[in-house]
Amino acid sequence: MIAAICLDDHLGMLFNGRRLSQDRCVRSDLLTHLQGHKLWLNTYSARQFCDSEQENLCIAEDFLGKAPDGAYCFVENQALAPYFDRLEGLIIYRWNRVYPSDMRFDLDLSEWKLIEQEEFPGHSHEKITKERYIR
Repeated sequence: MIAAICLDDHLGMLFNGRRLSQDRCVRSDLLTHLQGHKLWLNTYSARQFCDSEQENLCIAEDFLGKAPDGAYCFVENQALAPYFDRLEGLIIYRWNRVYPSDMRFDLDLSEWKLIEQEEFPGHSHEKITKERYIR
């Protein structure tokens, strides 16, 4: 599976059980990147997507365990380390800011190879950096 994650500059993901930030340009970029593939995620994350985007989603609380090989998964509030052996790639959206956080990304990026990096303007963030990694 390929996990898509949003991170702040300190690898933060959540604070007090809530996402650090969200941006509609990230959601649009991710759905465009999928080129028609389904996006696997839980109910918490699915709430970010509008009604017209729901048909592109596979929603399940245990989506990381259910997603087939090659599936794209949007991860906001779950650890990835338990699924390390199933991960084929990562798409990381960096907010380029520091937010308070109490849940951080739990993988060591030195074990991954950065294959693509691009920047684009977000709706709520002046600059968002998208990075793609493979093992």
